[in-house]
Amino acid sequence: MPIILAILALCALRFFEIWRFADLSWWWIVGLMVAAFVWFEFVEPMLGLDKRKAHDIDAKRRKDRVADRFGTPKKK
Repeated sequence: MPIILAILALCALRFFEIWRFADLSWWWIVGLMVAAFVWFEFVEPMLGLDKRKAHDIDAKRRKDRVADRFGTPKKK
C-alpha cells in the first residue's frame, strides 16, 4: 500500500510541477507503477501474503461464531 501512495503523491507533484518534481521524468513514475504491478500480481501471491489476510479474517469469524454459540463475551 505505501508504494501506491507514493505513486499517487509523485503523480500529483509531477502534474502540478511542484519543487524538484517538476523535472522528474514520467518514466520514474511509470517504473514505480510497473514495480507495484509485479509486486501485487506475482510476488505477493508467491509469498502467500494475500492468503494470510484471508486466513486472519476467517479466524476472527470462527472465534466470533464460537463465542456466540457458547455465550462467552466477545473480545475486540
